[in-house]
This record gives sequence, C-alpha cells and structure tokens, in this order.
Amino acid sequence: MKYKPSTLNFFERVYDVVLLVPYGRVTSYGAIANYLGAPKSSRMVGWAMNAAHSRLDVPAHRVVNRQGLLTGKHHFPGTNLMQQLLESEGILVEDDKIIDFKNKFWDPTSLY
Repeated sequence: MKYKPSTLNFFERVYDVVLLVPYGRVTSYGAIANYLGAPKSSRMVGWAMNAAHSRLDVPAHRVVNRQGLLTGKHHFPGTNLMQQLLESEGILVEDDKIIDFKNKFWDPTSLY
C-alpha cells in the first residue's frame, strides 16, 4: 500500500511512517523521505525526528542515517539512550553504528 498524502503537515506524515517501523528494525531519514514522495527531504525528516521528543509514541530511535549511524543520538536524554533503546530490541551497535545494518534495515516502500 502506497502512502496516501493527506492534509497532515510533513512532520506528522513522518511520524506516521516511523510508527510503522517494526520492533527490532530500523529505517533511514532518506527512506522515509522517499516513501513520502519527497526524496530530497531527508534533512527535513531529521528535523522531524529532532522534534519528536514531544511525541513519546514515536519510536525515533529506529531512524538512523543511510549508513546505519546513530546521527540523532544527541537529541535523546542521557549519553547512550538511543543505543540502549536499539539494543533492548536486539539491535547491536558498535561505535555508534548498527551492526548488520543491511539485515536490520526496513524500507517503508516494502509496504506496497
């Protein structure tokens, strides 16, 4: 099923996609932007993730950069909260990078 644009603002649309990321999997800023039909807006997806602290229901820890790096970790409280949340889901992280990123990656376009 392809994402259907709505009247929701871009950040809300990003959060809708992040809510679909399965437990124990991650996606990237670019994959979300591409899914939303805005392939050049991965930076804006990052801004949405930075603002997600007001949305406790959004698993922002599951969104990383295209290489599997935890580039948004400084937006989480504490020193290693993003890594701890990922590891609690069985995702191994070393030097701020997801181990076996290729197999942990979830592409939103797989929905259709």
